[in-house]
Amino acid sequence: MPAPLNARLAAALACATLLCGHGTALAGDVIAHPSVSLAAADVRDVYLGEMQLAGSLRLVPVDNAAAQGEFVAAILQTNQRSYQARWRRKTFREGLHAPPLKDNDAEVLSFVRATPGAIGYVSGKAGPGVVVLDRY
Repeated sequence: MPAPLNARLAAALACATLLCGHGTALAGDVIAHPSVSLAAADVRDVYLGEMQLAGSLRLVPVDNAAAQGEFVAAILQTNQRSYQARWRRKTFREGLHAPPLKDNDAEVLSFVRATPGAIGYVSGKAGPGVVVLDRY
């Protein structure tokens, strides 16, 4: 027997809310080496290859395989396929290299803590030794 109309509408509304990104909790932190002074609004430009310097400091973004899908959707407002295609074009046309891909949060944290100018993202709270630029 089909569910009552109100129950079906409530379920449809819940799905639509989740798909639109409303009502979901923030999942992780966008982090940087303490040497980086960067506004949260600039993170997107860094990861899209539009911003390589913060003052005289060369920025070193790093991707996190364990959290990339969520980060790309929330911060870059695209999908992984488009993100990768963008970097292939940037490599060919501008000679830029895509951010290196680390396997998990621990590798990203270690890299960011040890590398001046580094920016990364983790799926949870970052912890000590890094600066939190944004949440996603």
